[in-house]
Amino acid sequence: MTNHWRNLAMAALGGALLFPINVHADDRVDVVAPWEINSLDPVQAGHVYGRMQIAETLVDTDLQGNLVPGLATDWQSSDDGLSWRFNVRPEVRFHDGSRMTAESVAQSLNRTLANPGVLSQADIDSIEADGDAIRIMLNAPYSALPALLTHYSTQILAPASYTEDGKVQELIATGPFRIVSLNTPQRLEAERFDEYWGEAPAITATSYLAAPRGETRALMAQSGDADIAFTLDAASQARLRMTPSVALHAEPIPRTVTVKLNAAREAFDSVEERRALSLAIDRQGIARGVMRVEDAAANQLMPAGMGAWHLEGLAAPEKNLEKARRLLESQGWTPGEDGILQQDGQPFSVTLTTFADRPELPVIATALQDQWRQLGIDVAVNVGNSSEIPSSHNDGSLDMGLLARNFGLVPDPLAIVRQDFGPQGGDWGAMNWSSDALNSAVGELISATDEGRKAALEKQTAEILHEQMPVIPVAWYVQTASVNARLGGFAIDPFERSYRLSDLHWEE
Repeated sequence: MTNHWRNLAMAALGGALLFPINVHADDRVDVVAPWEINSLDPVQAGHVYGRMQIAETLVDTDLQGNLVPGLATDWQSSDDGLSWRFNVRPEVRFHDGSRMTAESVAQSLNRTLANPGVLSQADIDSIEADGDAIRIMLNAPYSALPALLTHYSTQILAPASYTEDGKVQELIATGPFRIVSLNTPQRLEAERFDEYWGEAPAITATSYLAAPRGETRALMAQSGDADIAFTLDAASQARLRMTPSVALHAEPIPRTVTVKLNAAREAFDSVEERRALSLAIDRQGIARGVMRVEDAAANQLMPAGMGAWHLEGLAAPEKNLEKARRLLESQGWTPGEDGILQQDGQPFSVTLTTFADRPELPVIATALQDQWRQLGIDVAVNVGNSSEIPSSHNDGSLDMGLLARNFGLVPDPLAIVRQDFGPQGGDWGAMNWSSDALNSAVGELISATDEGRKAALEKQTAEILHEQMPVIPVAWYVQTASVNARLGGFAIDPFERSYRLSDLHWEE
C-alpha cells in the first residue's frame, strides 16, 4: 500500500483501539453487510458467495491485486493469443462430495458464458475439457482473460447445481464453507467444509445478514449481534470508537463515487456543461464532512495504485463557480428571475437518483443538490433502491445517478472500462455518450501484450475520460468494518472479493 493510501486509511479509522471483552458465546462468526442475496445464481449474487468463501473461481487474487492460482493451478496461452489452457486443480471436492473435473468446470463456465456478464467481453469460441485442463478458444486475442476468470460470475458450481435448462437450483460449490441454510434475500448460514482442498479454517461456522440500513449494522456491532459489520457511516464510526468490544478497520479500495450523466439531455450534451457541473462541486468539503477523509477528494476517475489508469501530476480538485458559470453561459444558459438557469425558456431542472445501501451516498447527494443550486441548477434528489439506476438507464428516464463504482471487480480495470464506456455505455457508466478515440484505444488494449504499449493505451483512455467527463468523479472510497475485538486475523480485501473468513480465529 502506498503512503497516500495508508494515510487515508488511518484518517478514516481515527485511531480506533482494541480492548478485551467477554468470551464469545459460540464459534460462529456473524457478518452483516448492506447487500441483499438476490439470487441463487452467482451471475447475480456471486459477490456474496465469493466474499463468504462459499464459491471459488479458477483464478484468484491476493491482497495486492496480483493474479494467483485458484481452482486452476496455472495457465498458458498460445503465441497467437487465441488458445488458453487452464490446468484444473486435482483432488477438489464439491460440497456434495462429488469430484471437480475438467468436464464439470467446462460445463459451469459454458453456462456462465450463456448469460450476460464480464466473461462475454472476451470473444470466446469454445470452452472444452482437455484432459485434466480446460481449453478456451478465442476468435480474437484477449490478453486479460485470466483476470476475467477472477470475477464472481465465473464461480465454479457442481453439475448437480443446475436444472436441465441451466438454472441454478442449489449452490454446490468448492469453498472452505458450505451453505446449510439460505433465506433470500436476507440471510445465509454456512459451516466449515471438512473436505476442502486447501487449508482448513479455524472458524467452524459463519452467517451473513443483509441489513441495508447503516444504523442497523452499527447497532448490531455495538451490541455484539454482529462480529463483523461492513460499510459504516461517519457517525457510526464515531460511536463505535467508544465501544471497547470492537475494533475499527479501514482500507482504501479502487471504488470511486461518481455522478453518472445522461448525455442525451440538453443539460449534459456538451463537455462544457459537464465540466461546469464538476467545477461547482466542493470535493474537499465532501471528503472532510461526509467521507471524513480529506485525501478522498477525487481529481480523476481512478485512484492512485491503479497503474497507468491513474494520471500523475493532476492538480487537486478546486471549486470554481465563476468558471462554471462562464462555461454554462457559453452553452446558452442564463439566469431566470428565480435564479434558476434557463435555455430557450426551459429551466435547468434535473433529478439526481441514488440509493442508501452505501450510507454516504444520500448525504453526498444532498450536498451536491446545494452546491449545484449555487450555480443556478434545480436538482431534485431521489433516494431509492440501487436497481433504479440501471433500470432507468435502460428505459432512458435517468437524468443523473450518484453511485460508487468498483474498478477492482477484476484486477485489470479494462474489463470494467469496456463495460461502462463502450459504444453502448453501461448501467453504471456512460449514458448516450461514446468516443471513437476511446473505443480505438480500448480495442487495441484487448489484444496488446507489450507492457509499454499497454500503459500508453491505458493512459490515453484515462485522459479521454478525464477530459470528456461522461461521468463526474467526486470521491475515492475507503471500506470500513467493525470487528469483534476477539477475532484475530482480520483484513479488508481492497478488491472486495473475499471477507477472508478462513484466515480468522478466536483469540483466548
